[in-house]
Amino acid sequence: MAGFGFHTLALIAIIGLTGPALAAVPRLRVPVIIGELVAGIVFGRTGLGVIDHSDPTFTLLANIGFALVMFVVGTHVPVRDTTLRTAIPKALLRAVLVGAVAAVLGVAVAHMFGTGHAALYAVLMASSSAALALPVIDSLHLRGPHVLSVTAQIAIADAASIVLLPLAIDIQRAPRAALGALAIAGCATVLFLLLRAGYVRGLRKRVHRYSEAHDFALELRFSLILLFGLSAIALSTHVSIMLAGFALGLVVSAIGEPRRLARQLFGITDGFFGPLFFVWLGASLQVRELADHPEFIALGVALGLGAVLAHGAGRLLGQPVTLAVFSAAQLGVPVAAATLGTEQHLLEPGESAALMLGALVTIATTSIAGAVAARVNQPAPDVHSG
Repeated sequence: MAGFGFHTLALIAIIGLTGPALAAVPRLRVPVIIGELVAGIVFGRTGLGVIDHSDPTFTLLANIGFALVMFVVGTHVPVRDTTLRTAIPKALLRAVLVGAVAAVLGVAVAHMFGTGHAALYAVLMASSSAALALPVIDSLHLRGPHVLSVTAQIAIADAASIVLLPLAIDIQRAPRAALGALAIAGCATVLFLLLRAGYVRGLRKRVHRYSEAHDFALELRFSLILLFGLSAIALSTHVSIMLAGFALGLVVSAIGEPRRLARQLFGITDGFFGPLFFVWLGASLQVRELADHPEFIALGVALGLGAVLAHGAGRLLGQPVTLAVFSAAQLGVPVAAATLGTEQHLLEPGESAALMLGALVTIATTSIAGAVAARVNQPAPDVHSG
């Protein structure tokens, strides 16, 4: 491919439409992200080789997309939902139980395949995807204390796994990663206190009204400044920008995300930078290595089924099987692990693709559980009609 220019951006935008196209097929119910990953695989190093994932400009834009995606994921964590507080104790207990089972399975899987990545596998299998599972639960109109509890559990697992991933993926650098994570957490805490003070004094409302009246998009601009600043701190402290984006998202969620800012973030993330990132990630994966290392196909399946088994432990504490399977849905953490593994060359050839295969297995089981839940919750026909 000759250089990275507008022709490449146009191509990426076009092939990124594969995600919405596949998601529009009712019977497939393929998440948009999966379609974008598949498009990247087809046009990247595995397939046609039209897109060069190693191009510095492409990589920079993809990193911006990665930070924005994690920012949006953080804003989806229901930090301000007071109804969740009563569900936190049981949800935390289940999350700990799932983590313990995942730790045992992680050691077993790492020993079975001889990769030495037990901690990484444990974090992956214990993780949940709030961005994937919660919309499915909401679309099925599931209600009740069990649903409230699993919502809190997914939020806890999602947040914990994102924090633990940089420590688990490279054990030797864990102390340095921990210090970097603490630096990001400290900066996020300071930002929360400052923004909270501005909220109490009414400064935020004045900025919002002024921005809306003059079409300045000041909230979006300030958010991007904070995001890029935290990302710069993360890189300088040798921590993934994943943590920077997620931490800022939690801060915004805790303060309260304005609907206008949510729409603006949706526009730039889901409209451009998000698809670009997932196309880049797909382009960076070498799926052909799975054929050269077929044991990694088994690894991916083992990770996916292991995640379902680990989260199925919630049944021991009275959780319905369907909701336990929902809580096993993974996407953001495997994507982050594959990204970090690719960028820092921490994984074996084919292992990144195996991580994504494991995520696909959990998405498939979630789809099946959703179909079952839809049947169970389908309203009974009116026998008096007709």
